[in-house]
Amino acid sequence: MVYPHGGESKVEMPFLQVNYGLSIQACNAGLFISTGQGKHPNRIINSYELIFVRSGVLGIQEENQAFQVRAGESLLLWPNRRHWGTMVHPPDLSFYWLHFYLKNGESGPAALDIPQHTLISRPEYLTELFRSFLNDQESGFTHHPGCDFLVALMLCEVTRNIPQSICTGNVSILANHAEVYIQTHFREPLSTSLIAVKLGCNPDYLGRVFQKTYGKTIIDRIHECRLHQAHLLLLDGTVNIEEIAWTCGYDDVRYFRQQFKRWKGMTPTTYRKLYTQVHINTR
Repeated sequence: MVYPHGGESKVEMPFLQVNYGLSIQACNAGLFISTGQGKHPNRIINSYELIFVRSGVLGIQEENQAFQVRAGESLLLWPNRRHWGTMVHPPDLSFYWLHFYLKNGESGPAALDIPQHTLISRPEYLTELFRSFLNDQESGFTHHPGCDFLVALMLCEVTRNIPQSICTGNVSILANHAEVYIQTHFREPLSTSLIAVKLGCNPDYLGRVFQKTYGKTIIDRIHECRLHQAHLLLLDGTVNIEEIAWTCGYDDVRYFRQQFKRWKGMTPTTYRKLYTQVHINTR
């Protein structure tokens, strides 16, 4: 910038300095996919380990406590305690894992009460946090402060309470396991019968329990998850309608358009155009 008297000023870029003061230090993470062989290693490590099971059942023991961690559940293992697998990994087992430290061994003034073994209320959100961390790790940003924040967000998600209606009684727990399965597998071919087989129960019974707990049928919930994902992809604006349909679990593009119109009151194409117009005219 040049001033009238010929002087020049130095233009400095403004930065907001924030002292985030997190006691969490991210380490590394990964996604384990079973080959149907082996068990979790017998070991003692010096970091915390957060495990989030996507599918199957993980049998693991820490010191004198045994756990069976099912799809949609998390397990937190403590440092300097021996843990080991108690069963051969089933072929359908897959889980995210994350190692982290607490700086100075303290949890800080705003401590979280993190359950060691719990059912996750929003598995799709925790999955996205793991994916974000793995993406940063792949890009070499593991030691960036943002990764520490991602770990903090994961731990916050683990502390999020399951609604009381889901915590009371085996019936509602069964419905929630079905809900978790839908949220993590909606892109695949799904039906009430298939989910019942995975959960080891009667399809008619599962359907009644699910509707009583959530006020909607399992099929409606499957469509809801698929169409919500489709809505996000439409707003992205870079993926064509056919690809969106296939990505969200619809083999028949015409059927996808019918379901989307029933859900949003307009076709996917109209919805995308409307969003684009609103976006252009909004500042």
